[in-house]
Amino acid sequence: MLAKGKTERPRTVGQIPTIGSVMTPLPRAIDVNTPLREAREVMRQRGIRHLPVENEGELVGLLSDRDLKRALDPSRGLPGVDELFAGDVAIFEPFTVEETVPLDEVLRQMVERHVGSVLVEREGDLLGIFTATDGCRILAGYLASGVV
Repeated sequence: MLAKGKTERPRTVGQIPTIGSVMTPLPRAIDVNTPLREAREVMRQRGIRHLPVENEGELVGLLSDRDLKRALDPSRGLPGVDELFAGDVAIFEPFTVEETVPLDEVLRQMVERHVGSVLVEREGDLLGIFTATDGCRILAGYLASGVV
């Protein structure tokens, strides 16, 4: 697997890697009832911008830093950070793919759907996350290696 911050070329199946080979494994998930203040602190401490959201252990959504900031914008008239929970702000039915899907297919779908991340699963179980930042890191590795 390609670790965060690495730029070397990921392992491939044929010429195109699978999403499972380039995802960030085992992302931290939060419960729908997690206070937004706590979710924001988890993002800050881990240096991440996306948190999978679960309800009773089942993946139900995704909370992004952008969604969190939008919800906390005073001009929107929503309750404050102490009154909102992850489930109030999360995007439900996030883009998910199985770990065996080729990376190029996932990237095309991300562009078509205008999304910045995808949750990677194996038979419904959350395995990892792949973000647009991960895609840029991989592309930079390919360009640096002279493959493209």
